[in-house]
Parts: sequence; C-alpha cells; structure tokens
Amino acid sequence: MIDVQEAHRRIADAIQPLPAEERPLDAVLGRVLAEEIAAGFSLPRFDNSAMDGFAVRWGDIGKASEERPVKLDVVRQVSAGDPAGPPVKPGSCVQIMTGAPLPEGADTVVIYEHTSGFGGRTVDIFRAPEPGANVRYAGEEVRGGETLLSPGMRLTPAEIGVLSAFGCSSVAVYRRPSVAVVTVGDELRMPGEPLQGSAIYNSNRFSLESCTRSSGAEIAGFWNVPDDEAAIEKALREALPACDMLVTAGGISTGEYDFMQRTLTGLGVRQAFWKVAQKPGKPFFFGTAERGGLVFGLPGNPVSALVCFLEYCIPALSALQSTPYRGKIEAALAAPFPADRKRHRFLFGRVWQKDGGLLCETAKKTGSHMITSLVGANCLIEAPLAESPVPEGTVVKCTLLPWGAMQEQTLQRR
Repeated sequence: MIDVQEAHRRIADAIQPLPAEERPLDAVLGRVLAEEIAAGFSLPRFDNSAMDGFAVRWGDIGKASEERPVKLDVVRQVSAGDPAGPPVKPGSCVQIMTGAPLPEGADTVVIYEHTSGFGGRTVDIFRAPEPGANVRYAGEEVRGGETLLSPGMRLTPAEIGVLSAFGCSSVAVYRRPSVAVVTVGDELRMPGEPLQGSAIYNSNRFSLESCTRSSGAEIAGFWNVPDDEAAIEKALREALPACDMLVTAGGISTGEYDFMQRTLTGLGVRQAFWKVAQKPGKPFFFGTAERGGLVFGLPGNPVSALVCFLEYCIPALSALQSTPYRGKIEAALAAPFPADRKRHRFLFGRVWQKDGGLLCETAKKTGSHMITSLVGANCLIEAPLAESPVPEGTVVKCTLLPWGAMQEQTLQRR
C-alpha cells in the first residue's frame, strides 16, 4: 500500500498529453488552447470615437463655456464603418458616432450632451473636455504582434470573444480526453427501474459522468455489469480500446465477488498500484492499458468513488489536455476535523470567506456510502494522518469542487 503523494507521482509519470487538432471557433468552448495566439494587427486599428458627438480641433474649443459657447461649422457626419474623410480644418468639425474613425486634424471628441445637438450646419460647443478626450487611440489596447493567448488556457466566452475580434476562424486545441465508465454490482439498478429486495440505484454512473464532462472530457461509453467475471471481462474488452481513460466503480476490493483488479491485469493492464493509505478510497487501482490508456479502478461506495475521481482523475484529465491543474487552496478549520491515525483523510464540506480569510467545515455525514453528504458541499477537505481529531483553527488543504461555480455565492459568508 502506498501513500497519497506516491499515488499522485505514479499517475503523473504515466501521462502523455493528447495531440492537438484544429477546430472552428464555434466548436472550442471549454477546450484547451494548444498554440500561442498573437495579435495580427493593433487594436484599435485606427483612432476612433468613444462617444457620439463632434470631432473637433481642441485649439478651436478650449475656451468654450455655457456663457461663451464656441460655434463651429459641421462639414459632414462619420459613422462606424465609414471612411474618415478629408481633414478637419480650423473652425469646423465633424458629427461623429461611437466607433467611427477620427478624421485627420481632429484630436478631441465633444460629447453630444455638451453641444447644441445634431442636425444643423453649425453646432455650439458649451463645454470643452480635456485635450484628446473621448478618443480611442490606435494600438492603445493591443499592439500588433503582442501575445493575446497562451497554450494551456481553457477557452471561455472571454477568450473566444478575443479570438473572433482578431479574425481567427479556427484554432489549435488539445483533443478532448474520452472516458469510458464501467460500474459493477448485482444490486445496481438504473433510475426509473423498480427496486426490489436489496437493490439500489446506480448513482456512480451519473455522478462520474457529470464529473467527467465538467472536467472538459467526453464520454466514450457506459457499461453497467453484474458481479460476474465473464461479464466484467467482456465489458472491459469493449471499453479499453474505446477511450483515453477507463474509470471503473466497484469490484476493486478483496471480497469474493471483487473481480476487477484480477480481470484488468489479466487483460494486459500494467498495474502501477492497488490500495492507497487514504480514507475513504483505500481499495483504489491505477494502471495503464497496452495502448497507453489510463485505467482507474474506483471503489463502489459513491462517496469513495467521487473522492478518488476528484483527487486523482481530474488532475489526470487536466494533464491529458496540457492544462495546469488548478490545485488546492488552504483554509482554517471552523470545527475539529475527524482525522485517522493510519490513513490520509478526505471529507466533503464547505469553505467560505470571513474577515478576509477562508474557513472550512466538514459535512456532518462522514460515511463513504452517504451520498447526501455532498449536497451543499463546495469542497473536499483533507488532513494527513493524526492520532486525534485535528483541532479548530488548523489550516488544512481544500479542493474546490468542479461544480462549485454553479452554486450561488459559493464562498458566501456564513
């Protein structure tokens, strides 16, 4: 049996990032950028107006006031998309709209509200702004050739907006990892089916799917099989070639009907470890398939399965996509943590802000079968081996849950 740190090291050593592929801009949301993107031109490309008003020579209107307005000739109107036109001569101005190019000679825009208004051949200027006011200058945001986006960035609507603003119709992104999920258990039924006897619903199938998709990966397929060695072998033979990562849940311990570890190694999966000194999730398997795919054998208890997926599978999915794992944060315990003297302990809970710092507290339900302990949780709290409960005020590590952003006021004050 190995410790948590060694488990992470062995998994990291086995990962080879996936190749990149060119994808159109409307198909890259959530994907990880695989190339550096430089500005093909300066932004703005030309001096333009930041407001609706009049493009003027500041020297003409510098002394304008309500008592002594300055009258200028309006020679034309320039809207966004129009050419700038001839230079503005002394004593004249141009009616200009937001985004329109600033004509040569003009150096300032007077906003509409400080004038006598649009529509006339002349305009009275009632207030002079600072020289250069309300002008967006060429290149003030980005200079041509400047780096816009770097490899490893996950593309959100913000980055996609930048790409489109610079005319990128497609970009190179890392291929999404494909994940196959195999759940095992005679007792498992799918939601919607009737429960009889000691049957239970298969929550792992859906929680693992949700975690997979929230990590930027895609599902290669699902297999739900009974505690039968032949059925498990058949499912694994189908799943292994179909994915970059195989995740199984159940049948990985040492019971009479736990066939998973033996079947995986029998199919050529090279075992890196089996059993980690942690609670929950001690019977946890990791290996690599003959074609290089990653194989994670998770316990069947739903909380144990999610702990292992969050702690190990999500960092692996990040590494496959060549993006840095977001890591962990630190928070002070608001109540004692029920540690374990032999195993690294993980518990779901909440972290929140208070007085400029972070506090955290574990869920009240701590059993590895208690799936309802996740409701309202926004983090996974951990503590190393300890002879007694970790006292209140101790700073511990927390992993924010990937779905935490979906909760309103995730780090709200308590």
